[in-house]
Amino acid sequence: MFSFANPVLLYLLLLIPAIGLLFYLAQRARVKKLRRYGKLSTLAPLMPDASRYKPWVKITLQLLAIAALVLVLARPRAGAKEETSTVRGIEVMICVDVSNSMLASSTDDVGGVSRLQRAKFILEKLIDKLGNDKVGLIVFAGDAYTQLPITSDFVSAKMFLNSIDTNMVPTQGTAIGAAISMAMNSFTPDEEAGKAIIILTDGENFEDDALGMAKEAHKRGIQVDVIGLGSIKGSPIPIDASRGIFLKDDSGKPVTTYLNEKMAQDIAAAGDGVYVAGASPGALSDIDKQLKTLASTELERVTYAQSAEQFPVFAWLALALLVADIFILDRKIGWLKKINFFTK
Repeated sequence: MFSFANPVLLYLLLLIPAIGLLFYLAQRARVKKLRRYGKLSTLAPLMPDASRYKPWVKITLQLLAIAALVLVLARPRAGAKEETSTVRGIEVMICVDVSNSMLASSTDDVGGVSRLQRAKFILEKLIDKLGNDKVGLIVFAGDAYTQLPITSDFVSAKMFLNSIDTNMVPTQGTAIGAAISMAMNSFTPDEEAGKAIIILTDGENFEDDALGMAKEAHKRGIQVDVIGLGSIKGSPIPIDASRGIFLKDDSGKPVTTYLNEKMAQDIAAAGDGVYVAGASPGALSDIDKQLKTLASTELERVTYAQSAEQFPVFAWLALALLVADIFILDRKIGWLKKINFFTK
């Protein structure tokens, strides 16, 4: 497999035909100017050192050198192989609350780590523990959106996880039910695979019937686990934490958001899963222990072998072309002019 680390830079190759066209037009203009002074056959003896072909040889070398340098910048890679293997595992869909309340502190300290950052930390550690399982990612606020379809590519999962923020969903709110519904429809058709939905939220659900959707998931054999984030004492929602500016209601009072632990526990119970507090030191191990109760099945896993950088080859090629261009003069070489290749 051949790929590029910076494929967008390959668009620079479009400069090559443009430069070639400009050179062609410049040569035509030069010939037209010469014809003002007489026929080219008459003028040729007056310019004995002028070469008809060397400018084209030089521009060809220069354009090839430019192409090689563009390929160096694009960093070509070769040797990556797609490998498919069969492993035993489960399927896990992760639903992350990205409503504005997730910007609030995850602890009683107003200046503590935000609930969203705490969620990312927990999930990054959890993904490392999944091993041969498959994982997918959904974000939700007033509505739910698939961020990453279910996959065994944990590198991509972590990349998408790190990109999550509260601006991803335009509609504010906390539609946990919509997230569960989307997650249920995101699993593979494999009926034997153990399936789980993990919801990371502060539990403030105002949009839909989250309990009803959790019960429906349980009916389909899908376990629903909930990780509660935030403080039951409540925290204000920062707009600019560095300046101490917080979200206020219409009366000018700071909006305080609470961890609705009762709602989170009820959703987990309806989905035959477990509820764990995100602030608990054992949150990760509790979820991991619960996932291990699910029946594993054979899953197809696609991995990619590490590819080797190929840009040094093109770097040496560009250098060789530039050196050749330097040593080829625009005019005829003196000692070659004395040789007539077309007479006996």
